[in-house]
Parts: sequence; C-alpha cells; structure tokens
Amino acid sequence: MAMRRMFQNTARAGAQKRFATDYAALAKEMNDWKPVDIVKKAFQDHKEVCISFSGAEDVLLIELARQAGVNFRVFSLDTGRLHPETYQLFLKVEDHYGVKIEYTFPDAEQTMELVQNKGMFSFYQDGHAECCGVRKVGPLKKKLSTLNAWITGVRQDQSVTRTNLPVVQQDPVFKGADGTLIKYNPLSNVTKEEVWAMIRSNGVPYNELHAKGFVSIGCEPCTRPTLPGQHEREGRWWWESAAEKECGLHQKKTNH
Repeated sequence: MAMRRMFQNTARAGAQKRFATDYAALAKEMNDWKPVDIVKKAFQDHKEVCISFSGAEDVLLIELARQAGVNFRVFSLDTGRLHPETYQLFLKVEDHYGVKIEYTFPDAEQTMELVQNKGMFSFYQDGHAECCGVRKVGPLKKKLSTLNAWITGVRQDQSVTRTNLPVVQQDPVFKGADGTLIKYNPLSNVTKEEVWAMIRSNGVPYNELHAKGFVSIGCEPCTRPTLPGQHEREGRWWWESAAEKECGLHQKKTNH
C-alpha cells in the first residue's frame, strides 16, 4: 500500500512537471503569433474562458475576439470607486459589441469593515494593497474559480514587474474551476503605440479620460493624468515606488 501511494505521488508530480513544462514550451511557440490568433486559441481550447476588461487594451481584446469569429465572454471588476467615465465605457462596449459584461463586486461586509475601521482613503497612508485586496483581488479570485482560463490585456512594457510576461502561462496567483488556471496575455509583446494604432484603425471604444491625459486608468482616488514623457504607470499609486505598483491581479504581493 505504501509503495502504491509513493508511485501515485511520483506519477502525479511527474504529470504536474510535464504540464508546467508544456505551457512554458507553448509560450515560446506562440511568442510570435498575432494577438488575434492567441485570442482565438484561448476560446477554442477552453470551455470556461473570459476576457478580463478594465482598460483600453482589454477592449482591443474584445475587438480581436470579434474578428476571430468566436463566441466570447467578458467580465469586469466593479470596485465601487471607478471614474464615471469608466462606467460610461462599460455601456459603450456592451452596445458596440452586443455583449453583456459579467460584473463582479467586492464583498459587502469586508468593504464595510475596511471603511469603518480605516476610512475611505487609508491607502494614502499605508499603501494600496489592503484596499485592492478587498475591492479587486477577492472578487477576481471568486470569479476566476469558475473558469478554466482568462485573457488579459497586460503588456511587458507597462511596468518593471511585467517585463518577462509570456503570452500564455499557468497562472501563478489564482486557481481555476479544476484547480489549474491558464492565463493568456495576447498583447504581451505589443507596445502602447501599437495598441493605440489598432484601437484607432478598428474604431474600438475607449475611455474618455484618455483624452484628458490619463493613460493607465484604475479607481478614481488612485489614478491621475501623466505628464509628457512620464511612464504610463506613473499615474497609478503615485505615492508608492514603481516596484509596488501592482494591485495583486497579475503579480503576487510581497511583504517587505
């Protein structure tokens, strides 16, 4: 019996290792694929898969899914602290693509406890991790637990924490419906300039705040316009260092 359990554990470990290696190899194989083909593969290969929508890149992904001719789903996190222009964009996207966005919301009790104990703007004093954990990471974790894969608009040139982002990976942060969750990043190797060229040439809806100097747009209290020459993430959590400018959706938060 002990020998059988040892064999089973060894076989399971070997299978897990092969699975991880396969996705690393697949990322290399797909590295030069067109984003539209990566989006198409994601929807063809997985039963429960959604595009995660929050910014301009994500609307471009919706456009690429339309071009790929696949049936697609879209979800978004409503943190309760978004700009009015972002809520208006939700409606524009739904109307433009004929899609019903699947919204997720923070846990009411956790949100109330945070605000009652620490106020509405505690992140200016002790960092954004706690608020993002309640308003973004928790709801995202719940949503992703129902999926097999998700598709994001994250790019390598967005942040120093994203420079090694592959076009496809086994999600290092979250678990899916059957344990493993696959994460597709079709725009990983695409630059900001290329993204906006595709947005404009395809008539893709975008947030009106972009015309007011906003580049990376999140919650209203934590987003501001950037100056010419500033990196796009300079407009997010500007009171923190560049290495801290992750909310936990795409990188594990670490304690220092």
